[in-house]
Amino acid sequence: MARNGSGSGSLLVTRRNARLDAFLKRNTERGLYERIRTCEPCVVVSDSVSRVYMHAVLSDERVYLTEFSPRTLTEAVSFGRVRDIELVNDLPDFLSAKDRERCQHIRITYVAEKPTRKEHDWLQGGKREGLPPVAPPTRRANHCTTMTHSFEGYPAESRWRNKEPVLRSTRSVFCSEPETLSLLRAPRAPENVQKQSRTSAAVVVQVRRRSGSVLTRLLRRDEASREREREAELHLYAVCQTSRLYLQLQSCWNSFLIRSTLLLDPLYRRRSAASPDSFSLEQTAHLFSQVSSELLQDGVGVEDLHLLLQELSTSAQRNVALRRLFWRSSEVCFSLVQTLEDCLQGQQSLGGATTDQLLLSSLIVQTLTATLAEMQVEEATVSLLLAKKGILLSRMLLALICDPQMESRGSPTDAELQASLSEYLDAACSLLFELLLFGYQSSRCSSAENFVSVGWILRVLQPHPHLLPFIRYQAQQVVQVLSGLQGSFLGPARSVLLFQRCRLLLTCLQHDSQLALHLQTHFREEFRYFVTPSCAEKLLPESPIRGATIKLIEWIQTHAGRIISQDLNNTQL
Repeated sequence: MARNGSGSGSLLVTRRNARLDAFLKRNTERGLYERIRTCEPCVVVSDSVSRVYMHAVLSDERVYLTEFSPRTLTEAVSFGRVRDIELVNDLPDFLSAKDRERCQHIRITYVAEKPTRKEHDWLQGGKREGLPPVAPPTRRANHCTTMTHSFEGYPAESRWRNKEPVLRSTRSVFCSEPETLSLLRAPRAPENVQKQSRTSAAVVVQVRRRSGSVLTRLLRRDEASREREREAELHLYAVCQTSRLYLQLQSCWNSFLIRSTLLLDPLYRRRSAASPDSFSLEQTAHLFSQVSSELLQDGVGVEDLHLLLQELSTSAQRNVALRRLFWRSSEVCFSLVQTLEDCLQGQQSLGGATTDQLLLSSLIVQTLTATLAEMQVEEATVSLLLAKKGILLSRMLLALICDPQMESRGSPTDAELQASLSEYLDAACSLLFELLLFGYQSSRCSSAENFVSVGWILRVLQPHPHLLPFIRYQAQQVVQVLSGLQGSFLGPARSVLLFQRCRLLLTCLQHDSQLALHLQTHFREEFRYFVTPSCAEKLLPESPIRGATIKLIEWIQTHAGRIISQDLNNTQL
């Protein structure tokens, strides 16, 4: 970990080794290079790599390893195969006494790949060597923590689209195995075999129509085959006390789960299909400058503002370089927060907001969510959010909370207002989810300058007059989903939103006694009978995020049950 500059965000940011960075830039495709999140030295343990000092290279899809003096880049594990990432509380005996005390031992549990499987080699001209399963070292104790991450994407006809078509895969993470792909690309059978199988094929189609979509069946079959595969482990020992490797791994993994789940939605997949790789960094910077200038100009109309925000949020979802540029531009971010305050909070004090104001507020919040995705440890993001004792972060937090029972002003019907308000409350939950992730990551830094934590965020929100109704609304949505009141099947977007809401509820139960008591008071029976893993298993389709959501619900049930038990004991006393 390198201390990059000064100020409150210095310890949150990693700076790549110059030699390694030059190697990656020279030998990897530009699309992969721009998606690399961090590079950090660590000791690696596996069957074939025994206690070797290497660099771990994290992209948004995979973990790579390269020698400390880089010569080759090897894929260690894809996030699609990861089952768990945890910190192990032990003292590795192969490290020196000094390194042993400050070491962070990270264990990645994943489904081992089959030896015959061939992967795409991201290292141009290089020969890829697979990483065998890992032999776990001796451990003393185990301690696990969890982080989450998400992003949203939105439609817009954009100047950021490629001028030339780009071929890219739109398969889901669960359709990446050769066995599954054979179901989609089976070799053509001889004519006589085809004739004999037509009757049975028609029956199969009818059965599939009755039992659900073909995609759902493929996902379930693929999940079952995965469960039969052998699990393996990869052990990374980060010897720097201020290492951010664990947080980056958690962030990349959870972001991958969310993105892969959303890509199961054909509409979302179509919106996300355009690749920004044909644009150079200079072109991206020029186009972002154009959009920024139009957003900041005086007298911009509401319709133009809508179009600009749609373009910005869609482009930010596709282009990580643009997200970095956004957080380097404090004027744009402050302008959006100011507009949100004027558009939503100012109108609430006057008795309510109009449907148009709610729609614009939703779009602003969605844009902030899209630009914040995976940017929580970027230098520009940290510096901007923590500047002047976190004034921007505080304003953003207070601006996004609103009254779920807001009254209308003007002519819109109750149904129109309620639909717009529900859309805004969904978007506000997603942004709060991202900001809480920032708090989780910041709190793990030991520097006194890093004052932001999850507790700090909740304390900032505590004086807001609508905080309790807002949290209560989010809990009600979780209960309605898990009780089946909103339908028996959750699509990808609703599955992701359920995951985010569960993370929010768990945070309240863990980190704020007042919010925990409020949830326990209003949802005692619901937490006992509906917010349960069994209810989630019935309603959640097979998707990358399913397992993580069920685990969150297990923790919610555990913490809520503990609060209820304490309350009963106090009552008896």
